[in-house]
Amino acid sequence: MDDLDRRILAILQRDATLPVERIAQMVNSSKSPVWSRIRKLREAGIIDRQVAILNPAKVDQDEVFFVTIKTSSHSKNWLERFAAAIATMDEVQEAHRLAGEIDYVLKVRVRDTRAFDAFYKRLVAEVDLFSVTSSLSMETLKETTVIPLDDDHADD
Repeated sequence: MDDLDRRILAILQRDATLPVERIAQMVNSSKSPVWSRIRKLREAGIIDRQVAILNPAKVDQDEVFFVTIKTSSHSKNWLERFAAAIATMDEVQEAHRLAGEIDYVLKVRVRDTRAFDAFYKRLVAEVDLFSVTSSLSMETLKETTVIPLDDDHADD
């Protein structure tokens, strides 16, 4: 990946609906090489997928809970059951296995606390959990899908 690829990716991360002609103008190139690079970035798996990012409040899904989980079992079987369970739960937007005292953290998006309670009951019915703590996000200060591609802000 060279600098031109990075500039193209930076643009696409912010707005993947832009026409190739516009992207080419923005990176001071012509349409054919930009289109070719985008195709190669897709084929290489660097561009994983393109999606529409919805406004949660407009679709009545604006409550976010962070769920921290401790487990007493660290077996392969337990992890497979846990991963399978959360894979079927559309409310789980992110799930991370952590190093440290907490084993897992989930980002869960729901309509309201009643919907969260229903999610919680399904989760604990699916897998044995040692300890579960939930925190309601009161305000989102920053949320992005953009992955930094350069070191321009490394000294900030």
